[in-house]
Amino acid sequence: MIFLGHSNEQIRNLSENDLKKYVLIARTAVEKYVGNGQVIDGSNFLIPKLEPKCGLFVTLYSRFNKKNELRGCIGHTMPKREFTASIIDIAIKAATQDPRFYPVQDHELSDIIFEVSFLSEPILINIKDKSEYFHKIKIGRDGLILDSIYGSGLLLPQVAVEHKWNIEQYLQNLCAKTGAPSNAWLLPSSKIFRFETLIYSEKEPNGEIIKV
Repeated sequence: MIFLGHSNEQIRNLSENDLKKYVLIARTAVEKYVGNGQVIDGSNFLIPKLEPKCGLFVTLYSRFNKKNELRGCIGHTMPKREFTASIIDIAIKAATQDPRFYPVQDHELSDIIFEVSFLSEPILINIKDKSEYFHKIKIGRDGLILDSIYGSGLLLPQVAVEHKWNIEQYLQNLCAKTGAPSNAWLLPSSKIFRFETLIYSEKEPNGEIIKV
């Protein structure tokens, strides 16, 4: 995958093993925190000397009846702090502070898949007419951010694929994520940004880590 944003040059320079380590760090952080309230020290991991500077999300899926069901997702679109510290902080928040779910319990961890999404720098989709979104947005490639009078909201690109949305449904659900009317994307003042992701995930709970 070629990222849109120039800020992800460091991501391209990392090996697969380096990127997979961040998924392991996310799982370890949650296991230690849920188990005994410990916040792990990221310096104990062998991490790249030059860590990436990019947005990231940690997503948890619960394996239920052989299907993956969302169990928590937290992240940010732009770098805010040292990367390993961010992974640890966001993973713990995804497991314990996503308002849509009750906190993950220790006994659940053997059934949870950990996924880390590395984000390209969001760029504004420049249009003259709102209908141009149907030609400029690609399902499966583009994550979207809505900036409107109702606030801001974000959907990762894999969400549209998982729900089999078309572009209009994607835009409507993006508005819903923001707490806005489903047609808020049509307002003249609304802006939509797109970004791409590089995703690494456990193939099964605590199993092999793969590029998605």
